[in-house]
Amino acid sequence: MAQDTKDNAGFSLPAPQAPATETVAMTTEKAESFTSVTTTIGADTSSRDLLIGGAVLLVLFVAFFFAKNAYANTLVGKRVPPNKANAAGWWLFIFLASLSTGVVLAAINSARFLAPLIIGPIAFVALVTLALTFVSGRK
Repeated sequence: MAQDTKDNAGFSLPAPQAPATETVAMTTEKAESFTSVTTTIGADTSSRDLLIGGAVLLVLFVAFFFAKNAYANTLVGKRVPPNKANAAGWWLFIFLASLSTGVVLAAINSARFLAPLIIGPIAFVALVTLALTFVSGRK
């Protein structure tokens, strides 16, 4: 055969070897180590995450307050009475605040805060205040 001669300086494939049992054991150990590394869903939310979420909500509430005033002034410009325009602005503020609260809570710990008992009332308040925003903003 051509591989047996020493004159051939080209590439030659090594002879096939049977797989050792050590490599099989190592691959099963690696697979077990990968599956054992999981995150615990029931873990408590850290106070750092809650603090960041509270700071984000505070910044959003300030922005929503300016949006409330702009919406009320726009309605007054459309000849809506000022008391109705102000009420519609506050309903808009409550809608935006409840919506952003639900989103921030979901971002902080979705497994804990997306439970129906927590997100359900927040969504209900958001829908009711959205309807009241447009109903009270009429002439």
